[in-house]
Amino acid sequence: MPTLIDFRRRIRSVKNTQQITRAMKFVAAAKLRRAQESVFAARPYAREIRQVLQSAISRIENPQHPLLARRPEERILVLMVSGDKGLCGAFNTNVIRKGIEFSGAHSGQTLEVIAAGKKGRDALRKRKFNLVAEYLNFSARVEFSKAKEISGKVIAAYSAGETDAVYAIYNEFKSVLAQHLVLEKLLPIEQSDLKNTGTTTLVDYIYEQPEAEILNLLLPRHVEAQVFRVLLESAAAEHAARMTAMDAATNNAAELIESITLHMNKVRQASITREIIEIVSGAASTA
Repeated sequence: MPTLIDFRRRIRSVKNTQQITRAMKFVAAAKLRRAQESVFAARPYAREIRQVLQSAISRIENPQHPLLARRPEERILVLMVSGDKGLCGAFNTNVIRKGIEFSGAHSGQTLEVIAAGKKGRDALRKRKFNLVAEYLNFSARVEFSKAKEISGKVIAAYSAGETDAVYAIYNEFKSVLAQHLVLEKLLPIEQSDLKNTGTTTLVDYIYEQPEAEILNLLLPRHVEAQVFRVLLESAAAEHAARMTAMDAATNNAAELIESITLHMNKVRQASITREIIEIVSGAASTA
């Protein structure tokens, strides 16, 4: 049976852990605020590029560009975005599981992976996935230069015919308590998605260059913007998941301390009662 010293030692240990989880929650909350600002700033940028693309494509009868070319998906490139650290609930597990499911569903095709994040990289490496590139330690501060580097790699691979489709697997930031797992096709860019469906009014832009030239300039920028948004969404979702997980851990520690304290008080009360009984019994025997 545990002694009072054992109970106090355990309470002290749980309190130390609680201090760590509380500090991690505050750090994640501070990082989340900055990540949210970046996400909310990137979304309008990506939306405006898309709108200009819609306007340009609507003026071209049969737009031609390597990033619009569709081919049978025999070779697939996947950008899988996870975190570099753990202690964020099911954030990394969901991405890794989705990547494995995607691989199983495309077992007949050649699959290559660009791993953004250490956790995903390590998990796929253990399972012998074909990793063609890896990018680590980016979630603390997502820079556009990193997104441009990744998008340049996928654009070059698709334009050269080295891959027939590019997908992204990541967690999209919805709110502090909600992150949505997303499987999104990056390439080829679907013309049907860019064409105006009539629900929005296209701005009648005046172009100095021919529309085809504008299209050639904007399509790579569109991919860069989408990759940048994916990285920002994942970073914000990771910080939100970690803050939520650490908040839950802090609350669980408080409940555990309360439970241990209750058991300790019961043991102490039983010990006091036993000592009183022994004293009374001793006094009665000597009377």
